[in-house]
Amino acid sequence: MMRVIFLDKDGTLIEDLPYNVDPRRIRLAPGAREALATWGEQGWPIAIVTNQSGVARGYFTLEELGAVQRHLEATVEELGGTWGGFWACPHLPDGINEYAIDCDCRKPAPGLIRDAAAKLGVRPEDCWFIGDTWMDMAAGRAAGCQTILVGPEWRGASSYPPEAQPDHAVPDLAAAARITLSESAAVADRATGVTS
Repeated sequence: MMRVIFLDKDGTLIEDLPYNVDPRRIRLAPGAREALATWGEQGWPIAIVTNQSGVARGYFTLEELGAVQRHLEATVEELGGTWGGFWACPHLPDGINEYAIDCDCRKPAPGLIRDAAAKLGVRPEDCWFIGDTWMDMAAGRAAGCQTILVGPEWRGASSYPPEAQPDHAVPDLAAAARITLSESAAVADRATGVTS
């Protein structure tokens, strides 16, 4: 079974600095270093799935966003992770340019996750989607992934609508990584008939 860790970017993998495309200002979120190393040891690719309405708003270009992508790829690999790719939705219906459209890729829609899974050759139900908002959880669930909510909203997950309820809610990515390991081991045990 091929497993991919799909991660939201801002507020999940890195600290949320709105509309930032300067790699020099990027800082990993709490627990991210540990999580990336953990997933790297498992050989699970890390794929970023992110809404980037700053493109439609005219705040930055896809080329400028590309610098962020390259920085994150280098960071993941430096910490022992396997890079799975970068999927960004540049759209927003009330934007100011050609990206001002309705789409099926902007979270909470699942289109971006499904596209990423198809390109990586994985089944969403074998993968995790980890994010910090209800939109992330709704997108992950709609795509069929197992979901983990991290960050400041984790204690309030029970207030999310039913379609956005995460499978787990924890403070940071390190805790999320431990859940993915534990759940993976449990699946492996069931597959081999091992019981605890």
